[in-house]
Amino acid sequence: MGDMIKPLEPPDIHHAREAQGWLELGNHLEANEELDKITPELRVHPVVLEIRWQIYAKEKKWSACVDIAATIIKLAPDNHRGWIDRSFALHELKRTDEAFDNLLPVADKFSDVWTIPYNLACYCSQLQRLDEAETWFKKAMAIDEKTVKQIAIDDPDLLPLWDSMSGTSWKRA
Repeated sequence: MGDMIKPLEPPDIHHAREAQGWLELGNHLEANEELDKITPELRVHPVVLEIRWQIYAKEKKWSACVDIAATIIKLAPDNHRGWIDRSFALHELKRTDEAFDNLLPVADKFSDVWTIPYNLACYCSQLQRLDEAETWFKKAMAIDEKTVKQIAIDDPDLLPLWDSMSGTSWKRA
């Protein structure tokens, strides 16, 4: 593919959009069938791979998700999704230390993406590194407080952090 990734052209871009639409409707099987209509050599395009990652995530095929995300990172290292998706899949495989270690190096590179410090907070919380979890959570809040609050309230990965703060006068960032 070279250094510059070319945009998908019709009809392949239409199949990718249709697949994304099927995913949004909750039908990952139709989404997968739509991706299979894409020209075989373009099925490794980052756009196609991101949709494939979502399909495999719905099927909880986390090892495949790790591999797909690693390929996205190789092809498009400046796309934060690949980094986030790889660590998410590692965490789902109960490889949370690895998830943290793989996401940490890009926290500064993508400093405007709330998902990265938020996920780092979740991983630290699950690893019982609660002071670190609180620091990362505050960084996520500083980027997008409204979204982070909405998601954090029901996130089981953050329970150890909330439990550690009960009875304290913790104030938000």
